[in-house]
Amino acid sequence: MGMKENIVYNQYDNAVYVNTDGDKISIICNEEDQIQKVIKNMTKPGHCVFEGYEEWDEKEDMKWILTFRVLEDYEKSPDLN
Repeated sequence: MGMKENIVYNQYDNAVYVNTDGDKISIICNEEDQIQKVIKNMTKPGHCVFEGYEEWDEKEDMKWILTFRVLEDYEKSPDLN
């Protein structure tokens, strides 16, 4: 299943909030321990690059907004035999 452009992927039981806008993907993590797992899962296949993060709110309401960019074909590493 591919992601569609300018769509919010959010359901009531999702662990994270996902939004796409062109080649940008924003993921909002509710817990700090989700951050590294999300970064690893998004960047490991080699289709996205981590662009940065922003802390939002304070204390128990803290959220982390992670931003990724989908790589263009020419930016992807070639498959090796």
